[in-house]
Amino acid sequence: MLRKLRELIADLKRAGFTLEPARGSHRKFRHSNGATVILSGHREGADAKPYQEKQIRQKIEETINAAISGKSGGNSNENK
Repeated sequence: MLRKLRELIADLKRAGFTLEPARGSHRKFRHSNGATVILSGHREGADAKPYQEKQIRQKIEETINAAISGKSGGNSNENK
């Protein structure tokens, strides 16, 4: 069963993303670490597309992993 856009939005907000102004039916969410997600969809009650669910899941995982590595003091970009 497909999830609703409102559920994906709730997931983003729980992960610390905030809604920023955007045009039309697009919603732009930004995290304090700079990660950005743009969701398209006219109504929050509409079914989310599988690619949207995958995109949200990946961004949330990236954000969590960045927070974990940041807390441990490790920075993967130090030697680059």
